[in-house]
Amino acid sequence: MSTPTLHDRNTPPLLRTARNAWTLLLLVFMAVYVAALFTPALIDDADATHANAAQHMARSGDWVTLYVNGIRYLEKPPLPYWLAALDYHVFGYNAFATHLPLILAVLGNAILGWVWARRAFNERAAFYTALGLFTTVGVFLFTRTFIPESILCFFLALALWSFLTALEDRKPNRFYITYASIAVALLAKGLIAPVFFGAAVVPYLLITGDWRRWREFRLPTGILLFLAIGAPWHVMAALRNPDHGHPIGNVPNAHDEHGFLYFYFVNEHVLRFLGKRYPHDYNKQPGWVFWVGHLAWLFPWCLFFPAAVARLWARRGEFRDALFPDRANTITFLDRHETAFHAAFAVRQERFRARTTLLLGIYAGFILLFFSLSTNQEYYTWPSYFALLLLVSGSLSLQEMAPGPRRERWLLAAHWLLAVVGTLCSVALLAALWSSRHLPYVPDVGTLLAHRGVGDYSLAMSHFFDLTGPSFAALRLPALLAAVTLLVGPSLALWLRRRGHGFEATTSVGLTMALFLVAAHIGYVRFEPLLGSKAMADLINATAQPEAQLVIYGDQASASSVIFYTHRQALLVNGRSSSMIWGSFYPDAPHIFLEDADLVSLWTQASAANRQIFLVVPPEFDAHVRSLLGAQRLVDIKEVSDRTLYTNCRSLP
Repeated sequence: MSTPTLHDRNTPPLLRTARNAWTLLLLVFMAVYVAALFTPALIDDADATHANAAQHMARSGDWVTLYVNGIRYLEKPPLPYWLAALDYHVFGYNAFATHLPLILAVLGNAILGWVWARRAFNERAAFYTALGLFTTVGVFLFTRTFIPESILCFFLALALWSFLTALEDRKPNRFYITYASIAVALLAKGLIAPVFFGAAVVPYLLITGDWRRWREFRLPTGILLFLAIGAPWHVMAALRNPDHGHPIGNVPNAHDEHGFLYFYFVNEHVLRFLGKRYPHDYNKQPGWVFWVGHLAWLFPWCLFFPAAVARLWARRGEFRDALFPDRANTITFLDRHETAFHAAFAVRQERFRARTTLLLGIYAGFILLFFSLSTNQEYYTWPSYFALLLLVSGSLSLQEMAPGPRRERWLLAAHWLLAVVGTLCSVALLAALWSSRHLPYVPDVGTLLAHRGVGDYSLAMSHFFDLTGPSFAALRLPALLAAVTLLVGPSLALWLRRRGHGFEATTSVGLTMALFLVAAHIGYVRFEPLLGSKAMADLINATAQPEAQLVIYGDQASASSVIFYTHRQALLVNGRSSSMIWGSFYPDAPHIFLEDADLVSLWTQASAANRQIFLVVPPEFDAHVRSLLGAQRLVDIKEVSDRTLYTNCRSLP
C-alpha cells in the first residue's frame, strides 16, 4: 500500500467524492441563478432590445438577419439569439427563456473550471473555482441582462483547455475541439474570439517552444472545420444585407454604399476598438475606474489575489523548473520518500500546473489590457474572470494544504479586509434602514431615486449611483438580509481561518456571497419599475384594440420591453438613433420614424377616427410632448418610475 500523499491527507470530507461537492455547489447555483431566472421581467435597453431580435427570429423563421422593431440589427453575431429563439418555442416569450442560455453557460464554466482546476491543482482548487464562478459579483451582475459574455467565456475556455490538453497528452485530434470552440465563440461575440485565443496561444507557444510541434496542430483540416462552422452565417448575412446608402459619421444627408461587411467587420470591430464607431453611443471608462472596478466585479475572491501573486513570486524558481522540467538541474518540489510512479505523476502535474498558469495568465492579462485601451463597458472583461478565478483558487488551495507563516499572513490579511469591508457595508445598510424606518413602503422605487445620470446611463452600473436614503424604504428586506450576512459571514470566516480551518473559512466566504447575492437579486427585482416597462405593456395588452398603434418618443431602447411584451411594432418619434440608424436606410425598411409634426398629425387623425394610440414618453421628453400635444386629447394613463404612458382615448375598455 502506497504512502498517502499530501493531496490525500488534506482532502476535506466534503471533497472525497464529486457527488458530495456538487450537491453543495448545485444548491448554491440553484439559489443564486436558477431562482433568479423568473424575475424581474426583461428590462429596457440592451436586455429587451436583444430579446426583440431573438423574438423576431423565432416568429419569422429568419435565422440569418437580426431585426429589432422591423429594422435590420446587423451589429451582433447570431448564436445567443438562436439559443433564445429556440427557448421561445419551448418556454414562450418571457425572461426565463431569454436568460436561460446565459445561466447554463455559467454552469458550463463552473464544470469546466472544476475539471481544469482538478487536474492542474487538486479537488480543493476545483471546488473553489466552481464556487468562485457561482459567487463572484461580476458573474452575477452581468448575467442579469441578455448579453453573450458568459457564452463567449465558456467556448473560449473550452478552446484553451482542449488546446493545452492536446499538447500535454499528445492527442492531436483534440485540437479539433479547439477549432470548433473558437468558431462557436466567433458566432457568440465576433472577431474578438479568435483574437483573444491567438493572443494567449501564440506567446505561450513561443515561450514554451511548443511551436516546433506545429505539425500536430491539424492546421489544414482544423481551419476547414473552423470555416465550416463560422463562415456560413457571415456569408449568408453579407448576401442578404448588401451595400446600400448609410450615414457617414455625423454628416447630415451624407451616405455611402456600405452594407453588412463594412458595418459588422469595420464599424463594429475595428472602429469600436478605436473609439470611432458610428454612432458614437458607447463610453470609455477612465483608466482608474476600469482597473479599480475589477475589485468589485471579482469580489470577494479578488482579496486573495495578493496572496496568489506573493506565492508565485516566492516560488518563481520552482515555477520555472516545473514549466521546463527538461531544462532543470534539480526538481526541488519532489518528496524523496515517494515512489518513482508518484514522483513521475508529481512532475507531470507540476508541469501542467505551471503551463496552466502561464497560458491563463497571458489570456487574462491580454483581455484586461485590450479593453483598457478600447471603448469598454464593465462586463467586457467577463472572459478573463474564468482564468483569474481558476488561478487564484489553485494558489489558495495549495497555500491551505501546505501553509507557511508568511503565506498564512497573506490569507489572514485578506480575511481581515473582508471582515472590515463587510462590517462597514453592514453598518451603512443598517444606518440607511434606520433613517428610512418611518417612511412608507413605495412599490415603485424609481420615484425615490436621485437620477444623477452618472456616465449618462451608458454604463451598465450607472443606476447604482441613483440610490437615496428614502429608497431603502422599498429595499428593507434585501438590505436587512445583506446587512446581517455581511456582518456575520466574513467574521465567521476570519474566526475559522485563525483556528486553522482553511477549507471551512474559504467555503464560508463563498456561502456568504451566495446569501448576499440572493439579497441583491431581491433588491434588483424591486428596481423592475425603474429598469423595465412591462407594467405598461400589460396595460396595453389588457386595453388595446387590435388596430391600436404603439408609439415611443425617442430611441426604441427606452421602452424596448414594451415592444417585446406587446408583440407590436412601434413608431419612433425622433428615434432614428443608436442601433436603429444603420438598418433604417435600407430601401425595404418600414416607415416607422416620425418627426414632431408627424406625431401631431397622427394624433389628430387617430383621435378623429377614434383609433387608439399608446405613446411611451421618457422623462427627458415629457415636458416637450405635453407642450406639443397639449391642445390635443392627451390622457395620462400610467406612470412607471420616470416614464409616462399616454393615450388619446379617455375611456379604455
